[in-house]
Amino acid sequence: KYYPPDFDPAKIPKLKLPKDRQYVVRLMAPFNMRCKTCGEYIYKGKKFNARKETVQNEAYLGLPIFRFYIKCTRCLAEITFKTDPENTDYTMEHGATRNFQAEKLLEEEEKRMQKEREEEELNNPMKVLENRTKDSKLEMEVLENLQELKELNQRQANVDFEAMLKQHKELEEEQRRKEQE
Repeated sequence: KYYPPDFDPAKIPKLKLPKDRQYVVRLMAPFNMRCKTCGEYIYKGKKFNARKETVQNEAYLGLPIFRFYIKCTRCLAEITFKTDPENTDYTMEHGATRNFQAEKLLEEEEKRMQKEREEEELNNPMKVLENRTKDSKLEMEVLENLQELKELNQRQANVDFEAMLKQHKELEEEQRRKEQE
């Protein structure tokens, strides 16, 4: 690119763009959803040309929250969702319903069980001891099972290289004898 000798970049006018400007981006659907207008299923990973904007007056620990606008593939109804950095996920706003997620329910159940256990341990010192013995027994069983699997693999993978070499040499000698005969 040619720049003349009298070129001054400071003379180029700056664009004054609004803060709530929308950009067109290409994205994949972050979760399975179903359109509320026509009932069309939109599966995770379906590609869309979406409009993206920064949500005003919302942030999480200094991270901006983005809102995405997509169109249903069948009826062209508008579907919106936004980022949820607190839970490292997305939240559905309107236009569709989010389908069932087994993993999310499982994680919530595990967290609830862990909280119950911690509360129980705080109130009852004997429960702490019982849980520790349970954990240690479980750990010992896992180690024993691992050791058994290692021994099984060693027995099955027991290869005698000397015998293999000896057998190979015998086959070569036999072939030489046949060639000489």
